[in-house]
Amino acid sequence: MNARHVLVLPDRDAAEEVAEELAGRFGVAEQPQLVRDALAGEDDAEAAQWLVVVEDPAGRLDSATLDAFAAEFEGWLEAP
Repeated sequence: MNARHVLVLPDRDAAEEVAEELAGRFGVAEQPQLVRDALAGEDDAEAAQWLVVVEDPAGRLDSATLDAFAAEFEGWLEAP
């Protein structure tokens, strides 16, 4: 079961910190992908969320735990 988890964070700093901590806290071996997601209808460059995309080929990461982890950084786990 190859799963992909998308954590939504409020800014780049939070996204980078989450990406760094994923390896230590959850044993994520593959480097997560960081993606800037401009909010719909926003012209302001500051109005963007950052996504941390985590590949989970073994399907071992728990969604509730990832959601709680993202909440520590004022983010959340995007529902599939």
